[in-house]
Amino acid sequence: MPESLARVGIVVRTKNRPGLLTRALDDIAAQDYADWAVLIVNDGGDGGTVDAAVAALAPEVRGRIQVNHNPTSLGRSAAANQGVTGLGTEFVVLHDDDDLWHPAFLARTVGWLDAHPADIGVAARTEIVYEEQRADGGFAEVGRAPFWSDVHEILYSDLLAVNRFVPIAYLYRRKLHDEVGLYREDIHAAEDWEFNLRTAIGHSIGFLDGPPLAFWMQRIGVDGALGNSMFTLAHDHVAFDRLIRDEALREYAAAHGPGLALYLTDYIDGAVRDAVRDVLREELGRELDKRPSDLQRIARRLRGWVPRRRTAGS
Repeated sequence: MPESLARVGIVVRTKNRPGLLTRALDDIAAQDYADWAVLIVNDGGDGGTVDAAVAALAPEVRGRIQVNHNPTSLGRSAAANQGVTGLGTEFVVLHDDDDLWHPAFLARTVGWLDAHPADIGVAARTEIVYEEQRADGGFAEVGRAPFWSDVHEILYSDLLAVNRFVPIAYLYRRKLHDEVGLYREDIHAAEDWEFNLRTAIGHSIGFLDGPPLAFWMQRIGVDGALGNSMFTLAHDHVAFDRLIRDEALREYAAAHGPGLALYLTDYIDGAVRDAVRDVLREELGRELDKRPSDLQRIARRLRGWVPRRRTAGS
């Protein structure tokens, strides 16, 4: 099926992980929904193993897949943008080579967007799947955990705190990039969160509740090419989180002045200080109450001296 005729464009970013790539392509081929096309972005990895993985697929699947080989790595965001701009489909989703779907993922998410035209995209309930490397180099599941089990809708206010869905769980309308732009290529981790923040300011994002349809595979303790970006790029995630927040704060202060930011900084710092004082007061009381009566008198004095938690209006 030519990609221009497909409704769903699937971007697969990969680099030197042929086993995981093969698993991901088999996962896509097993979808109940068949109106899709794939663009694999091999971001600086060995091209021969990627081509071999595609060549091993059935002809009807292989015909829906294109491959871009980058001679050198351009980074996660640039690879995503290559895929997005190379697909002329109505919908787009990032299916990185190490994550998986329930066979009904595309059918359910496309169905949601067809039924909810006001939503620019839809995120599906997600489950974390923990894997361990086997002696043969493959991976075996060793446990599962829910991902944000308390989330039942996607709200901008929640996204301000932390990203509430991962790329494998999110199908969205390709036209969104015409409105808010592509993934920022100067951000090499948390690029999906930054994109989601731009999206949610002016758009509604649906949420498919119920049994998980997306599986975020995690290989804790595995380094190198087979590692999870969440762990191998942990320092970058923290650094870019701070950068994104600082940029937004400076943009707000430039437009509205620093007053609110200055007030909130003092308020937040004060709340932290009060919490620390409460903990210290309670610990001090417990320790001194165990001692002779003369120290108990000191404890009573100290309890009166250590500042109490601020109350409303004080």
